[in-house]
Formats: sequence, C-alpha cells, structure tokens
Amino acid sequence: MSISFACTTAIRIRNRVRVQFGPDFAWMVLFLMSFAVTFGIPRHGYSQAAAQNTLSSGTTLYVRLVTPVSTKSSHLNQTVTAQVVREITNGRGVLIPIGAIASGKIEKLIPSSQPADHARLLIRFTELAIPNHLPLTLTAHVTEVENARETVLPDGTIQGVLEKDAPIGRVDGMLDRLGSTGTTMEKMGGKTFGKPDTTIDYPSGTDLDLALDQPLAVDSTSPPAVATQIAPALADAVQKLLADAPNRCESKSKKPGDPLNLVVIGSSDQILNAYKQAGWVEPSKLGTRSGAGTVRAVWDGQGYIQAPVSDLYLFGHMENFAFEKMLNTFLKRHHLRLWRSTATTPDGREIWLGASTHDTGLDVHPGVISHAIDPDLDLERTKVGADLMASGTVAAEQLVSRPNPLSEGKTATGANWKTDGQLLVIELKPTSAM
Repeated sequence: MSISFACTTAIRIRNRVRVQFGPDFAWMVLFLMSFAVTFGIPRHGYSQAAAQNTLSSGTTLYVRLVTPVSTKSSHLNQTVTAQVVREITNGRGVLIPIGAIASGKIEKLIPSSQPADHARLLIRFTELAIPNHLPLTLTAHVTEVENARETVLPDGTIQGVLEKDAPIGRVDGMLDRLGSTGTTMEKMGGKTFGKPDTTIDYPSGTDLDLALDQPLAVDSTSPPAVATQIAPALADAVQKLLADAPNRCESKSKKPGDPLNLVVIGSSDQILNAYKQAGWVEPSKLGTRSGAGTVRAVWDGQGYIQAPVSDLYLFGHMENFAFEKMLNTFLKRHHLRLWRSTATTPDGREIWLGASTHDTGLDVHPGVISHAIDPDLDLERTKVGADLMASGTVAAEQLVSRPNPLSEGKTATGANWKTDGQLLVIELKPTSAM
C-alpha cells in the first residue's frame, strides 16, 4: 500500500470520525494511523506468531473429569468441567499446560430403559481456560473414554453397553476352555451376581480424549510443568545401571516378560505417594478373595480397581511394587511393575526400573487366556509419565537411550509389542517439596 493512498484513506476516516465523535478524537485517530504508516507496524508478524501457536483440527487434548457424569443422576445442560492432564507442545513451548480447564454442557442424555436400548451421553466442550490467559473458545468432541467398556460414536456420543454385551457374553467359548472354573463362573454369575448394570457412570477422575474440531490459537506459550532434563550426575548414574541391566523382566519359569521402559528415582514412600496422587492403586495379592472379585468383575462387565497382577522377576526377585488404573471393565487397565535396583544416585537416592503395559481386551488362543495389550509400548510409557507429572510429585522427566535397545518382540503369552527402545526417567520431588 503506497504512502499517498494510506494518507488519503486516513484523512477520510478522520472526517467520518470527526462527524460522530468530535475533532479531538478524530485528530488522535489520524495521528495513530500516520504513526503506523511512518514507522511500519509489521503486518505479518502477528499472523506468523499466531500460526506457530495454533493447534490444528484433530489435535488430541487429554483431560480428566472434575464433574462426575451419569445417565442416572446427571441432567441435560448440566455444566461439566475437566482438567488438562497432559501438556500439548508445538516444539517451541507449551501451548496447553497441565491444569487448564475445559468446560461445556451435557447436550444428550438418554438412560437405558429397555434391555435392547443403549444409554447415550454427549458432552460438548466449548471453552478452555488457561492460567494467565483469556478464555478460549473450544470446539472439540470426545473420541475415547480411557479404559471404558462403552463405545464412543463419531460425533462424540458415548454409547452404553447392552446386557447381552457384558464381557462374559462376548467370550462364550472362554468358559469351555476354563473347564470347571468356567462352570463355577457360570453358576456364580447366574445365581449370585444378577444382571449387569448398563448405566453410563463416570466418576471424577475419569480420563477422556478430546479431538479439536476446529483449529485452536493460543496467544503465547506457558512454562512446562517439570524440568525436561535431569541433572548430568543423575544421567550418568542411570546410564551405568542400564549398561548392565536386562532389557526385559521374566516369569518365574524364566520366560521373557515385558520390556523395561521406566526409570524412577526416589524412595519407597515417594513412589507410593506419587502413584496415589496420580490415581493409580496397588493391586490385591492373588488369592481366594481377589479371585472372587475377578470373577464378579468379568461377569458383571465392571471394573475391579485392585485386580491382581501376575508376578514377574528382575534382578532375581519379584516386583517390589505394582500399580494399575482401571475404570469400569476388567478387560482394560493401565498397569506397571517396579523393581528396586542396587544402584543409587550420587546423593544416595534409590533407582528403580519399571515395565508398563496397557491391557486392552482378552487374548484367547490355544493354551492361553490372558489380557491382550496395546502393542505400542511407548504410548503407555507416555501415559505413565503424564499422569505422574499431573500429580505434582515430579521434579523432572527425560527420555534416555540404553545400549542394545529392543524394538519389537512378543510377551510371555505370545502378544506382539513394539517400542523405540528408550526409557523414561522420572525424578520424584523430595517429600518436603510436594
């Protein structure tokens, strides 16, 4: 745009402003426009910055319900809030920090009134509040409810299960494979447990995945929740441990187990507190009571938040800790095991190795009935790190490589897995700093 054209345009605008607002205000407008022409306010700088700070349509936001929702107790147009629990970055900084709040309303709520009717629930999130920023208009829909038995339809509607779709109804052949145990489950299910509850019922703390339906522009980045590098002395101690440590844990009979993908630095008490704050629980020990709880969970199609896990071994001993996170189905859960190593940091802190996997269903084939896992182990590694980061108990997290890393293989029960071979180092805060 030429200077003469700009000046002519400015004068015309001044004349119009003078008619409506008076001469003093008109001259101020003319001065500001002249200043812009003379000194050259960049026209493309803001657009370029905005583009760099814009999340594209389809980007996933990971949130955790603050407001419980249920097709029995919630109501239409009820306000629902959820907290962001995983940072979204653009390579230059954090665009959506942990702690941002997504809010919206329940737009559809249909309880299940007949055995053949699906309960339905639709939450429409419309606003995102980032600390120290103005509220942003959000257009997003739910794509997944983590570890839920329900199905999410393409428009974000959560569709409940039917009575006939309870997990025990979907694994008819499993009872025959189980022999007398299967007969016991069938009797216990029919006479003791009754019909499964098909209500959609999500408590506070339920994890949701949201997909952006439209791009989301953020005016500036936020600081990361934790340091993205561990101290060099800690890194050296970890590398010395990994130089001689096995790549995988193993079963009691020495069959290869899950690959190691976690390193945790901290005491037993810090670990217990960190996972508790992150919403993970310790499983029950294998036994009669936990076995009955498992049978009940499978039959009813419900979760069993303290379902037992099998023991695996590293450094000649079984896991020191196991943790899991489940919702409303026994078939899906996040879970991990931690083993205390003999190595310590230069300041005397304990170093633990861990293996995490995500159970996603049943794996039934000749001679094997076990959980199926998500073959991408790196996704579960990220989940563990994000949950602990959101708990406020982490000082730093960093991915590290090890000698001769693994890239793919099979579990002890024959399931495939893949990984980039890196381990996530999670340095916990001192208890006094939490």
